[in-house]
Amino acid sequence: MTKSREHARLLLVKADEDLYVLDRLAGDPESPDAVIGFHAQQPVEKALKAVLTGRGIRYTRTHDLGGLIDLLADHGIRPPPDSDTLPALTPFAAEFRYGQLPPEDAAPPTLDRQQALDSARRTRKWAQAIALG
Repeated sequence: MTKSREHARLLLVKADEDLYVLDRLAGDPESPDAVIGFHAQQPVEKALKAVLTGRGIRYTRTHDLGGLIDLLADHGIRPPPDSDTLPALTPFAAEFRYGQLPPEDAAPPTLDRQQALDSARRTRKWAQAIALG
């Protein structure tokens, strides 16, 4: 296995760890949305980076899901399922995780936990096929 494919595989293993946590917490009404959103964003980010890594495409250190999806498109790689809604998870990577909330007059983001879980699972499955398939 090449070094880039091995790194892609390791990213997918880490994505699976976040999916494990997400799967267990998503249905718990006591779990904060910021925590659920973080664990939905992380496997998506790692899956996108696994595909880029597996294809030998360099990327900057980022949590921007939309930017990573655009980079895939720039290299002719078909986007993951839900690519139009995945970027909405980006703020959960850092802004909401570390307390940088929207201004008081802005509505807080709505998180559909089941949709976030389903999208993360679909993206992980897509990445497996593209990065290691």
